[in-house]
Amino acid sequence: MQMGESDLFWNLSISDLKQGFVEDDNSLICLLCNESIEKGIIYTHDNVLYEARKYMTIHIKVNHQSVFNSLIKLDKKFTGLTDHQKQILNLFYQGKSDQEIQTLLGIGSKSTIRNHRFVLNEKERQAKIFITLMELLKEQDKYAPNIIQPHKSARMIDDRYNITQNEAESLINTYFPSGIEGQLSRFPIKEKHKLVVLRVIANKLKTDHLYTESEINNEISYIYSDYVTVRRYLIEYGFIDRKPDGSQYWLLN
Repeated sequence: MQMGESDLFWNLSISDLKQGFVEDDNSLICLLCNESIEKGIIYTHDNVLYEARKYMTIHIKVNHQSVFNSLIKLDKKFTGLTDHQKQILNLFYQGKSDQEIQTLLGIGSKSTIRNHRFVLNEKERQAKIFITLMELLKEQDKYAPNIIQPHKSARMIDDRYNITQNEAESLINTYFPSGIEGQLSRFPIKEKHKLVVLRVIANKLKTDHLYTESEINNEISYIYSDYVTVRRYLIEYGFIDRKPDGSQYWLLN
């Protein structure tokens, strides 16, 4: 599971999101990078022994700084925040005073910063009401389609993402007649169909792995012969990224 890419992520409680990981019977899973830590094992960090839950909090701090740091980097389509609001929130989170923030940003006065606080607090109040309304709606709306949530690193959100789980499964059966472990029969022309197919292909790639151009080409060619086209769309749709010189590719979280 990658942050923002599954229904599970969006259905988690606020407390789960705040802690940055979820757990099952056997392991703890980081929501920020998909790292899995097995329960019942003692882990070492800086020559100190930790049980799994504490070690996961250390993992988040060392690798991601904080849950806040990772969530604030999400695109505006997920947070609803402008870059300026993110900057202000970051400074609030760092414990800066209104005067310090005004000096650092060189804007307005302390009252300007106080107004930002007011606007953000108002946004929080509105969000609470909206979440409550949506929860109540879910309890009553028996006909709501199961729309697949966009992946976190999607370049832009538009109508092509308006697709249900049932529609996606039907398309997968069409384009992967031998199952998702088999080959792609043909690359779709329709954008919505491309999205479904690319999601399947991206799920076959390793997380936290740097691919050379040759390696990523080989991985894709096992699935479809025209690896150049598939690779280009994987980048365009925000499933993978690469260095400017094309020397390394990686799956986006």
